[in-house]
Amino acid sequence: MLKKTLLCVSVVALAGIGTALAQQPPAGIKRTPLQTVAFPEGYNTVVGLAELAPGVKAGRHTHPGIETGYVMEGELVLSIDGQADKTLKPGDSYQIPAGVVHDAAVHGDKPMKVLGIYVVDKTKPLASPAPPK
Repeated sequence: MLKKTLLCVSVVALAGIGTALAQQPPAGIKRTPLQTVAFPEGYNTVVGLAELAPGVKAGRHTHPGIETGYVMEGELVLSIDGQADKTLKPGDSYQIPAGVVHDAAVHGDKPMKVLGIYVVDKTKPLASPAPPK
């Protein structure tokens, strides 16, 4: 179970999270799980990298807990339901509340790389797909 969670980690939010844990990420998305810690009680704190090729979108999805992240390379447009889209560049960070539908897309012609951190209910999937807008 821990291995499957780690495979899914990478941003997960920003890495085509709508796919099942055992599936390979869609073309143009690379996930690198870094670690999972069973903390706080009842939750997992998951850390990973996500890399998206130009023109790639992660897909609308949610997480059963909070997500925060840091843009390492490239630029992305982060779409969070109920908020204006945000264009983020290297050095920017973001936060997404638990259960809120969001998506991310590479902005420009360079690949994008983010470090994502999730504090999620360990009894639920790391991410779940959301219906299209």
